[in-house]
Amino acid sequence: MYPTLIKIGAFEITTFGVMMFLAFIVGGWVLARELRRYGIDDDVASSVVVAGALGGILGAKIYYAILFQDWRLLFDRAGLVWYGGLIGGAAAVSWVLYRRKVDFWVAADCVAPGLSIGYALGRIGCFLVGDDYGRPTDAWFGIAFPKGAPPTTARSLRDFGVNVDPSIPGDAVLRVHPTQLYETFAALVMFFVLSRMNARAHAKGRVFGLFLILLGIERFLVEIVRAKDDRFLGAFTVAQLISGLLVLVGAVLLSTTRGVAAPQPASRAQRGISGTTERR
Repeated sequence: MYPTLIKIGAFEITTFGVMMFLAFIVGGWVLARELRRYGIDDDVASSVVVAGALGGILGAKIYYAILFQDWRLLFDRAGLVWYGGLIGGAAAVSWVLYRRKVDFWVAADCVAPGLSIGYALGRIGCFLVGDDYGRPTDAWFGIAFPKGAPPTTARSLRDFGVNVDPSIPGDAVLRVHPTQLYETFAALVMFFVLSRMNARAHAKGRVFGLFLILLGIERFLVEIVRAKDDRFLGAFTVAQLISGLLVLVGAVLLSTTRGVAAPQPASRAQRGISGTTERR
C-alpha cells in the first residue's frame, strides 16, 4: 500500500490522485477511439472528458455531502463517491452532446468502455491508499491496511457497523476483503465485453444499457462484503438501491432501443497506412 507518491513539505501527490488522472487520460483515449469508429471527431471526445471530469467531481462531492448531511464536506479532500460522479458526469456530458448535436445514444455507447476502464484504474487508486475495502476475512487473499483511510483496525471496522469479535482489541489490524481489486477485475471484464460489442453493428443505446446492467450487478454484489456505514432496511446500502435502479434502466434500454448504429470503415489516417504502402 502506497498512499503517498511524493511529499515535499505540505505539498503531496497521492497515488489515488495519480490513478484518477490516468483514469481520465486512458478513458478519454478509449472514448476517442470508439467515437472514431462512428465518424465522430476527436474534439468531441476532449469536450466530453472535460465535462465528465468537472461534472463528475462536483456530483461526487454533492453526493458525499448529502450522504453524510454535512455541506462542509464539499470542501473536504475526501469524498469522491463513484455513483455521485456518474450522475454528475452524465448530466454534464449530456449537455455537451446536446450543444454539439451528437447522437446521444451513439455517444453513450462509445462512453461505456471508457467509463469501465476508468473505473478499473480508479479502484486501483483506492487500493493503493487503503480506501473502500471490505469486511474482515480469514481467507488467504485477505489484505490488511495498517495505514488505510482509515486503517483496518477492529475499532474502525466497528465504526462502520461491522460485527467484529468483542474480544479483539480495538487497535488490532485485521485482514479484509480487497473489494477494490474485485471491482477492478469486474470493470476490466466489462471493458472487454463492451468494446467487443461496440465494434459491431447494434441497436443504439444497447451497449450503454448493458454497461448499466453489468455495473449495477457488480456493485450490488460487492456491497455485500464492503465495510459500509450507510446501510438501511437491514443489510442494504444506498449504493445497492442505486444499483438496482441502474439494472432496471439498463434492462429497459436493452428492450426498447431502436435504430442500428454501425462502425464506419477506418480511414487511412486511422489505420496508420500511407499512400505509398497502400500502392504496393
